[in-house]
Amino acid sequence: MSDRTKRVIFSHGHMSGPQSMKIVELEPVARAAGFDTLAIDYRDLQDDPVARAKRLIETVRGQEKPPILVGSSMGGWVCMHAAESVPVAGLFLMAPALFLEDRVPEGVVPEGYTPQTDQVTVVHGWHDDIIPWQHSLRFAQASKAALHLLDSDHRLESAIPSLRAIFSQFLASA
Repeated sequence: MSDRTKRVIFSHGHMSGPQSMKIVELEPVARAAGFDTLAIDYRDLQDDPVARAKRLIETVRGQEKPPILVGSSMGGWVCMHAAESVPVAGLFLMAPALFLEDRVPEGVVPEGYTPQTDQVTVVHGWHDDIIPWQHSLRFAQASKAALHLLDSDHRLESAIPSLRAIFSQFLASA
């Protein structure tokens, strides 16, 4: 780590990688705000969200200070699961795979989520055909997280300028 001690850790989605479009777009925003960044590579654990979460938890434990976790889709679930196990400075979730009991081993997904941070923002697309936006609404209502619903789909590609602006505001408050 450089002389900066604030860090943003990115977790990519199921079929993605550490150079995903959202990470490539948001990493410069984090650096401009004074954060070091790290994008974890989970491609060797493509179909194992629990192993991904364990990798992230170990990474968080190795940081000088609690980092901000940023996750997309399955990476959002991974970040949430990690934030329930270790303290984090903030949680920024994009179309997170929450409340998908059929895709996560039984007993791992609780009725509700309880991250160890008060700084939580969720961004979801109205037209997401992979993870219903209502799951993010359910989480936001229960946790009082900030929720941004954008005119976009699961990848949020058509909303990148809005996504960058929301992320920048989140970092300024975290």
